[in-house]
Amino acid sequence: MRRSVAALLCAVVLLCCAPKRSRSAGDGYLVGVGKADITGPVADVNLMGYANPSQIAGGIHIRLFARTFIVADAADPASRVAFVNMDAGMASQAVTFTVLDRLRELYGGLYNEQNVALSGTHTHGGPAGYLQYMVYDIASRGFYPQTFNAIVDGVVLSIQRAHESLAPGSLAVGTRELLDANINRSPTAYLANPAEERAMYRHDVDKTLTLLRLGGDDGSAIGAFSWFPVHGTSMNNTNTLVSGDNKGAAAQFTERWARTRAGRQAQPDQAAGSSSGSSRNGSSSSGEGASRNGSGVSPGLVAAFCQANVGDTSPNTLGAFCLDTGLPCDAVHSTCNGRVQQCIGRGPGWPDQFESTRLIGQRQADAAQALLLGDLESVHGSIQYRHTFLDMRGLQVAASNFTRAGRACKPAMGFAFAAGTTDGPGAFDFTQGDTNGTAFWRLVRNFIRKPTAEQEACHAPKPILLDVGEMHYPYEWVPYIVEIQVLRIGQLVILAVPGEFTTMAGRRLKRAVEATVRDAWGEGLRIVIAGLTNTYASYITTFEEYAVQRYEGGFTLYGPHTLDAYIQEFVRLAGAMVRGEPTEPGPTPPNQLAAQWSLVPPVVWDGPPSGKHFGDMAEDVPRDSYRAGETVAATFHAGCPRNNIRAEGTFLAVERQAADGRWEVVATDDDWATKFRWGRRHELSELSYATLEWTVPEGTPAGAYRLRHYGDAKPLFSSITHSYEGVSRTFSVEGPGAVGGRAASRSEGSGVLAELRQGLAALGRRAGAGSTWLLRSLHERGGHGD
Repeated sequence: MRRSVAALLCAVVLLCCAPKRSRSAGDGYLVGVGKADITGPVADVNLMGYANPSQIAGGIHIRLFARTFIVADAADPASRVAFVNMDAGMASQAVTFTVLDRLRELYGGLYNEQNVALSGTHTHGGPAGYLQYMVYDIASRGFYPQTFNAIVDGVVLSIQRAHESLAPGSLAVGTRELLDANINRSPTAYLANPAEERAMYRHDVDKTLTLLRLGGDDGSAIGAFSWFPVHGTSMNNTNTLVSGDNKGAAAQFTERWARTRAGRQAQPDQAAGSSSGSSRNGSSSSGEGASRNGSGVSPGLVAAFCQANVGDTSPNTLGAFCLDTGLPCDAVHSTCNGRVQQCIGRGPGWPDQFESTRLIGQRQADAAQALLLGDLESVHGSIQYRHTFLDMRGLQVAASNFTRAGRACKPAMGFAFAAGTTDGPGAFDFTQGDTNGTAFWRLVRNFIRKPTAEQEACHAPKPILLDVGEMHYPYEWVPYIVEIQVLRIGQLVILAVPGEFTTMAGRRLKRAVEATVRDAWGEGLRIVIAGLTNTYASYITTFEEYAVQRYEGGFTLYGPHTLDAYIQEFVRLAGAMVRGEPTEPGPTPPNQLAAQWSLVPPVVWDGPPSGKHFGDMAEDVPRDSYRAGETVAATFHAGCPRNNIRAEGTFLAVERQAADGRWEVVATDDDWATKFRWGRRHELSELSYATLEWTVPEGTPAGAYRLRHYGDAKPLFSSITHSYEGVSRTFSVEGPGAVGGRAASRSEGSGVLAELRQGLAALGRRAGAGSTWLLRSLHERGGHGD
C-alpha cells in the first residue's frame, strides 16, 4: 500500500511540475471536416457564369460538392468557426439565409452569421437559378428551386458531417508559389495603379497558394483548404456539362491522391442511391475518415480549393487570340477588328477545354499536395470572428492611410460590363475600356431606365448602361446591402468578401487589415481573401483600375469608391476585434425568396419509342475490347435527369467483373474518366437519351467491364416518377501491351448521337439569337463573375 501511495504521490508531483502543453503546439483545437453533394439539376437549366442563354445543362463532367471545416477552441467549444467551400459560381444571400435558419433549428445559436462563411469556387459550370437578385437570374430564366434546394441541403449536410466529426486535432498553415496557373486578363487596367505600388510585387496576379492543414487525432491530415486566385473559366461557354471546373478538378485529384497514398483503393460508391451515410470521398459520414496507416494523409481527406481575389485573373494562360486570324487581340479593348466576339483566351490545353481544366486543376493539386507533405507552420492562438451588413448606398468614406475620401453610390452597371471578357466575350459592339458609351445604346438605356444626373456624376467616369440601383420591379435587381466578415484562427486571418476583388484591390485590403492588427496579433500573420462569400455583389476594382473601365470596372456596382468603402469597414471590424469590442450587425438585407419567378418549365412526361423501355439500349458499346486512353460509349433510352437529381448518388456506373462473378463499381459520374450526357432529339420531344462515356484510365486492370445507367422517368398523367436501370453489353479492357482497334469514339455523322447533337446545336442557335443580347449581358458573359 505504501508503495502504491508513494507511486501516486510521485505521479502527482510529476504532473504538477511538468511543463504545461503549449497552445503553440496547435493542440488546443477541436477539428472537423465534412463533404456533401450539391450538384443539383443537370438538364434543362442554364449554367451559371457566362450568361449564354443557349448554354443549357445536358449532363455531368464532374459532380459538385460543399466541403466544410469547423474549428473550435477546445477550452471554449462555443468559440468556433465554420467555413464552407462550395463548387458553385458564387455564394447566394438567399442560400446563406436559409442555411443559417436550418442550422438554428439543428443547433440553436451555435452557428450564426458571425461565425459561418459560405464561399463559392466560381465555377462557370454549375446549375444557375439560386440567387435572389434579378440580374443574376435573368439568363437562367429566373429562379429555379431545384438548384437552390440542392445547394442548401448539401451545404447543411456538409456542416452536419463536420460538426459530428469534431475531435481534438491540430492545425498548420503554409504557402507555395504557383507560377503557371493564372494570368491577368486586364493587364492594362492593372498598369493604371501607381508604379511604386506595383513595384512592391513581382507579378500582376497573386501567385501564392495558402493552405490550411487540418490534422486528426493521430496527426494525419483529414482536411486541406487552400486559397488561390484563378477564375473557374477553363471550361468555356460552349460547355453543357455540369462541372466544378479547375478547382473542382483539383479537389477530386487531391482526394484521390490521398486515397492512393494511404494504400487503399477507393471504395465503390453506392451506385444508385441517395445518401447512405458515406460521403463521396470515401470517408464515413461522421468524418472519421476510416483507418490511417501513418502516411500523414487520411484516405478520407477533404480537399477544398477556395477562391481568393479572383477579379482580373484567368486560367487561360496562353493569352487571348483572335479566332479568325490567330493573332493576339488588341490589348486595350480585347477586340479583333473592333469587336469582342472573336477575342478568346486560350488555356494550356487549347483547343481542348477538358485538358485545360485538367492542367490548371492538377497544378493547384500538385501545390497543395506538396504543402501537405512538407514542413508547415503550426497554427496557435485564439478564435475570433466579426460580421456586419453594409448598406452601400451613399456610404461615406473618410480619408485615411488606406482610403481616399468619397462615397459609395447606388448600384449601376457600365457599358464595359456588356463587353464581357476574354474568358467569355459579350455581344454586339460593346468593348472593354469604354468610358463614353454610344448614342444608340444610351437611347436603349434611357428607354429601360434613364439615370439621374446625380447618379451619373457619382459613377463617373463609368458611363451607365443599366441603372440597376433604381430598378425594383419585380424585385431588387442587385444587392444594395452586402456583408463582410473576418475570421481569425490563430495566425490565419480570413477576409470574407462578397464579390470579386481584383489583384491589387485584394492586396490593398490585406495591407490595411494587417496594419490594423499586426501589433496585437503579432508578426507572421497569414491573411487570405475568401472571394464570393455569403452574398454576391459583382466586382471590386481599385480607384485607378475603375477609371480605365475594363469589364471589371464596368461591373463594379457602387462606383469608384467601392474598394475604399470595403477597406474602411474591414478595418473597423478588425479594429473592434483587436480591442475586444462588439460591432453592430448592420441593416438587414431583404429576403426576396417569396417574390421569385421562374420560366423553367417542369418535366411534362418521358416516353420511350414504341416497343422500347427506359434503360433499353439505343446504341450499345460498339466494340469487344478497349485499351487505356480509348473511350467506351453507350446510349440508353432515358428519362429526364430532373426527375431525380440523385444527390450523393450517380447516373452511371462502370462495373468490373470480379473473379467470383460479382460486378463491382469502379467509376461513377463523379470520376474524371467518365462523362454523362443527356439530351432530347428536339425541344418538345418526350424522347430523350443518356450517353455514358468512359475513357479507360492508364493502369486499368484487364478484365470484363460494362456500363450501367440509373435514371427516373415521369408518366404523362402522374407526378410520381419511377426508377429504371440499363446495362450495356460486356466488353473487355486489354492489358497495356494489347494492340488497340479503331478509335473508340463514335462517328458524329450518323446514328442517334449525331441526330441528338444536331438537334441540340439547333436549339443553341435559336436560343442564342440577337434578341437575347440583354440576357447575355445581365449575367456574366457581360455578367456575374466572368
